[in-house]
Amino acid sequence: MKVHILDDWFNTLRGLPCFAKLDGHDVTVWTDHEPDPVKLAARIHDAEALVLFRERTSVGADLLTRTPNLRLISQRSVYPHVDVQACTDNGVMLCSNMAGGGPNYAAAEMTLALILASFRQIPQQVASVRAGSWQMGVGRTLRGRTLGLYGYGRIAQAVASYAEAIGMRVQWWASEEGRARALADGRHVAASREAFFATSDVVSLHVRLKPSTRGLISAADLAAMAPRSLLVNTSRSGLIAPGALEGEIAKGRIHAAVDVFDDEPLRDTEHILLTHPNVLPTPHIGFVTEDEFDHQFSDIFDQINAFDAGQPIHVINPNVTD
Repeated sequence: MKVHILDDWFNTLRGLPCFAKLDGHDVTVWTDHEPDPVKLAARIHDAEALVLFRERTSVGADLLTRTPNLRLISQRSVYPHVDVQACTDNGVMLCSNMAGGGPNYAAAEMTLALILASFRQIPQQVASVRAGSWQMGVGRTLRGRTLGLYGYGRIAQAVASYAEAIGMRVQWWASEEGRARALADGRHVAASREAFFATSDVVSLHVRLKPSTRGLISAADLAAMAPRSLLVNTSRSGLIAPGALEGEIAKGRIHAAVDVFDDEPLRDTEHILLTHPNVLPTPHIGFVTEDEFDHQFSDIFDQINAFDAGQPIHVINPNVTD
């Protein structure tokens, strides 16, 4: 099959063990991002299979109607960036492994790294010593502080184990079903949503983005956080109501460590989440490790081979075959 892989910005996939699964296919790897659907369609005009790199490219009817050879889109995990109905209407099968096979430890480790870097002022201290100024301030210890985890999924539970290992207290908030599971597992669930935000020194979001969770975190939630507390988001920017985090950061009251943004790649150097001293921004690298890539794309390439063999797996829109 003619396989096109989008948005492999550092040309990483060709060097991974899993890439051998594409032996025998005609593979094209694009190492830059093309947001314009007309220009992107021209690039991939001969593609029979399209591999998506998480949510870096949106796929809708404006692209699919211009790619008549396309028969398969292969990716992993949730797909808010893909118009499933447009795929079906254009005869394109969408395959995505939703189970994931366990927590994304890379994202969990990134969450802990952001918390540590924020409380210990690591980026600022590095910049200071490189400038010849030595120490620039005094950080804060995490032991004995409270980590509030919003969402009771596998990544959050991995983060909890790391936090407990360094002596943090952990409390939870989630959907009603998630809170019930947390209680059944003997976890400490906050008395109320308001108490969760007000009593957590660090609030970390670990919820999947879908229509029911978009804008889940409100301006009122952020306003309830204590002064100097830290909000960490390694999940999805859309979980926070539009403008709510920017508005709260502008007040200079709380801190934030964010790995995800409304517009990616974010290259607006004047954006408050890139310029404000209370914010530690990273460029959506929570899942970006060689190990995690090999794990995720092994699933994706299995989907391509299964489709090519006439036995597709992880099919999201099975009615496309109708």
